[in-house]
Amino acid sequence: MQRNAFKMKLKPGCEAEYKKRHDEIWPELEAEIRRAGISDYSIFLDEETLTLFAFQKLSDDHTADDLPQKEVVRKWWDMMADLMETEPDNAPVVTPLREMFHMD
Repeated sequence: MQRNAFKMKLKPGCEAEYKKRHDEIWPELEAEIRRAGISDYSIFLDEETLTLFAFQKLSDDHTADDLPQKEVVRKWWDMMADLMETEPDNAPVVTPLREMFHMD
């Protein structure tokens, strides 16, 4: 099992809508994420900077790198593009974070 963390950026004034959309995550998207070997997935918001901090666990045989090619993921990105900083293809701008400490 590997731990993975990254950050993204929310646009000003979009906090409530971002939360609402994630509270109503599509079952087919959640299933695709689980099939890719992702578990224990959380996203936190730093309200001062609008930085989203994401944490997830990846199984040893995960296929998370294939998710950007999945239709349901692309549709989710398109729907979320108005709320956050994105790449030209509507993928969220993601900055990987290096683990500096861990304690079980």
